[in-house]
Amino acid sequence: MADTYIQCYIHLVFAVKNRDSLIKNLWKNELEMYITGIIQNHHHKLLAIFARPDHIHIFIGYNVNQLIPNLVSEIKTSTNGWINAKKFSNFKFDWQKGYGAFTHSHSQINTIIQYIKNQEIHHQKMAFRKEYLDLLQKNEIDFNDQYLFVFFDDVLELN
Repeated sequence: MADTYIQCYIHLVFAVKNRDSLIKNLWKNELEMYITGIIQNHHHKLLAIFARPDHIHIFIGYNVNQLIPNLVSEIKTSTNGWINAKKFSNFKFDWQKGYGAFTHSHSQINTIIQYIKNQEIHHQKMAFRKEYLDLLQKNEIDFNDQYLFVFFDDVLELN
């Protein structure tokens, strides 16, 4: 439609089922590239992506013509099949149900990109549970503990 201008930035976060540390450094770059292709095929603009062993951060310039739940479902379903077909894991790979989607303004782009790029350093100081709860609280999102990701406080975040 003429004279319609939309600009949205979305930070997506979701976890491996049971928070298992199944994403290995050996193939994490391939996973990030595969997800980048999905995002670009749906006309979103990838701004930053970083896969940890047990969760992932994706920051996009969002194409409002696709619903966020549909995009996340496409990413999860496609990557589950791809990872399992490639036999990257000795165990069946699956993402946990649910995800976090956080909006950001144009002025926050560089801050969020740096935050995502610095995940290795960030997680030396803070566990994923605390990080995710902080994101929910900073964005003033009401949540019910029973619907959060499964968190295991004793999970080691190893590569």
